Order: sequence, then structure tokens, then C-alpha cells
Amino acid sequence: MKVIKSKLKKNKILHIVYRRTDFNKRQDIINSENFIQLASIVLKKNQTFQAHKHFWKKINYKKTIAQESWVVIRGKVKVLFYDTNNKFLYQTILNKGDCSITLEGGHNYISLSNNTQVYEFKSGPYYGQTNDKVFIND
Repeated sequence: MKVIKSKLKKNKILHIVYRRTDFNKRQDIINSENFIQLASIVLKKNQTFQAHKHFWKKINYKKTIAQESWVVIRGKVKVLFYDTNNKFLYQTILNKGDCSITLEGGHNYISLSNNTQVYEFKSGPYYGQTNDKVFIND
């Protein structure tokens, strides 16, 4: 797992890259203070969990942010990560089964192969580009 921290706020985690090869047991990848949550889980044959559901609850947030994760299903993706001041921090290649998580700061994704497939997960509600995004000019 690669953790990318802000250069402005030294201990602030902005981005995480989690590789398919990082799996070895259950691991909570994102701490519970974030809007998006992610864990990796390795299951044995016939392993199960007690059936359950999650319920709606009222929570009053003073602030919220759309946090985002990409999981590559097929192909390769180049990802560029930026600090909260839009300055470039780090780049890497995501392969099949790899995952990127952006908690804060910016990112850009470039497909490196035809028919690349990804799952994009985002915390919500998401109100669209006008209300939830600021574009970065490199």
C-alpha cells in the first residue's frame, strides 16, 4: 500500500494506492473519519457473515467532500495525484485489481489501453461538476 501525504500539511493523507498484491487478510484501508470507507477482505471457501442491513441515520455534518476511488477491472490506468494547492505530488500505474483512493487533493486518470474498465466509487450525495469539482490546470 502506498500512502501519499500532503506537502502542505505533513501528516494529512490525501491519496492511497492499494495493489491487488497487498491482500493478505482483512484490512481497513481508510480510517473511520472519512466519508468513503474501504476494506480488503480475503475469504476462505464457504466463509460467510451473518445476514444484515444498514439503516438510515441522521448525521449533521458541518462540512462534506466527495471522496473517490477507482478499481481497475481490465487494462491499465496512469494516475496523477495532486496536493490541496493543486501542485503535483505523485504518479503511478494501476493494473488489473489495483485501487486508488482520493480523500482530498486532486487526481487525473489516463487510460493506457483500449477497453480499459474501472469501477468508480464516490461518496455521496454527489451534486455534479458545478457543485463538487474544481478543475486543475497543469
